Amino acid sequence: MTIVAEGMRAGEFAYRALLEEIQSGSLAAGTVLAEVEQAERLGVSRTPLREALRRLTADGLVEQLSPRITVVAAIDADDIRALFALRRALEETTARAAASADGRAEFTELAARFADAAEALGDEEGRAQYYALIARFDEALDAAVGNDYLTAALRTVRTHLVRVRRMARDKPARLAASAGEHRLIAEAIGSGDGDLAAHATHVHLHNALASILDSLNTEDHRVSSRAGSAGARSTTPGEPAGSAGARSTTPSGKKARA
Repeated sequence: MTIVAEGMRAGEFAYRALLEEIQSGSLAAGTVLAEVEQAERLGVSRTPLREALRRLTADGLVEQLSPRITVVAAIDADDIRALFALRRALEETTARAAASADGRAEFTELAARFADAAEALGDEEGRAQYYALIARFDEALDAAVGNDYLTAALRTVRTHLVRVRRMARDKPARLAASAGEHRLIAEAIGSGDGDLAAHATHVHLHNALASILDSLNTEDHRVSSRAGSAGARSTTPGEPAGSAGARSTTPSGKKARA
């Protein structure tokens, strides 16, 4: 049983704990989040657990299939494309607006930090520091624009992006390219060039989406290959692959019940 952090509301604690587990993949898509089980595991009562589930539902991270059944929402390539379409509109607008705002010197500093980060992505600590730098960059953008509605929309997108990044896994070459792309965006904002900032953002998001979809396609291929190999091994000597499965069907073509 987990002890609720001192000073944190139980509902907030449950929300953060479940959010982290969904984003990290510890709670995979389709996992049933039973109220009693999750409340006991997190060390909270059912009321704050329900509050957390309502917030996660609003975020689009869980789905309520019935009044008693809540599951972790699935996310596929079409969902990711739709997410990036929204991200493109929001982030290009934000980058352009930030380039005309006050306090652009911070972005010049961030550009230098991204240049340094590109050289330190070879280990887990370096990657963690890089993602922390991206979070700082996002915070600087939000502060520069000063638009609560835009910030709220971006916060929702970023909530899903953490999950998508974990699904796609870290590619050293792509991370280095991403650091360079962030450096160009930060430099453009720092110099006050809104058009260049928006264009650099567009290029970065195009490359990021292509890399993520490629990673997912590669993983799907690996899963299919493993499944095919397992199916081939399940046949008896001299028997064509697939005939073992055929034996489990009834004469009508329906699968026999175990």
